[in-house]
Amino acid sequence: MALNPAAPSRRSLFRALGGAAALGALAGCGVPAAYVRPGDRAADDASARDKRLTWANWPLYIDTDDDHPGRRPTLDAFRERTGIAVDYVEEINDNDEFFGKISPALMGHRPTGRDLIVISDWMCARFVRLGWVQEMDRARQPNVARYLDPLLRSPAFDPGRTYTVPWQSGITGIAYDRRRLGRELRTVSDLWADDLRGRVTLFSGLDEAFALLMLGNGVDITRWTPDDFHRVCDQVETQVRRGQIRRFTGNDYTKDLVSGDVLACQAYSGDVIQLRADNPDIEFVVPEEGAELWSESLMVPDLARHKANAERLVDHYYQPEVAAELAAWVNYVCPVPAARDVLAASPDEDTAALAEDPLIFPDASMRRRLAIARDITAEERVGFTKRWNAIAGL
Repeated sequence: MALNPAAPSRRSLFRALGGAAALGALAGCGVPAAYVRPGDRAADDASARDKRLTWANWPLYIDTDDDHPGRRPTLDAFRERTGIAVDYVEEINDNDEFFGKISPALMGHRPTGRDLIVISDWMCARFVRLGWVQEMDRARQPNVARYLDPLLRSPAFDPGRTYTVPWQSGITGIAYDRRRLGRELRTVSDLWADDLRGRVTLFSGLDEAFALLMLGNGVDITRWTPDDFHRVCDQVETQVRRGQIRRFTGNDYTKDLVSGDVLACQAYSGDVIQLRADNPDIEFVVPEEGAELWSESLMVPDLARHKANAERLVDHYYQPEVAAELAAWVNYVCPVPAARDVLAASPDEDTAALAEDPLIFPDASMRRRLAIARDITAEERVGFTKRWNAIAGL
């Protein structure tokens, strides 16, 4: 296992009103046919007689063999152990785009052709509300039941993780160049300091940006209110007017930080691990007020033909040894804390060092400051997105 310095961010940019607003309309006001009742979600499961499954994931989001890039060691091990063939498709590049690809089938109560998908939790929440995913059978997932990080076990949109299982997790916090800035940043309000005017970026995506800013106001993001949202918008509008914010970004925020055009920004923990490989002066901060913990999660869509096989695959990745091998490659927050001891015991010095990285295995102090935000409801989404996009210039 070795550090992969080229692994890109998996956190998707929420671009504009488009797909998500349409989804909000479907879930909230007047397309009852879009909702699928629990009794209509399952197909005849062919898993016992057909040893295969189709898995849709993001590009570069699984371990590969350095000498043979077409091989995926953890996935190959599953095939060898179970005899189940996996058609692994790297087809997800954006949550909204993927929603547009498979929603006609789900709305029409037809199979999607996929047995397992990985999307961001804020989008998972919509699928759960619409009844487009199936409840997983934990009897087939003893490793998930035993090893899933307690911090990730019960988000507001899926209490008890009935429908979703985190694939990888991460933290939205603050990154800054300590050498160029010449001092530390510790709080969200530090982004509004006069010496950072014009040298700050925020995420353009509503779902990516709002929770960290609310935390700066002392809000409990597990139960925030519309008033909390509009207060954040008022504050950001003020900072835009005074020239504090250079621009709103997607995943391209990293190039501004590397170039020095920006000194501080909203950032994802996984990106900073990679940036620090080239510039150790770049710091990632979980602010004193706290930071958002998020995941991209595995789900079994309605009418999947190989549900039991998919559930076995999910559980495979919750074995600490397998989770450790994956974590050493992708460098995100590992949803299996027990993988830390596996990495620590590695004879490879660089791999063993990952066990001490709090951006992969948050320490106790950091864990106390992490929370999963309540997602934006279907009724809230259209109006909230319209206001935020006007501020961000989308």
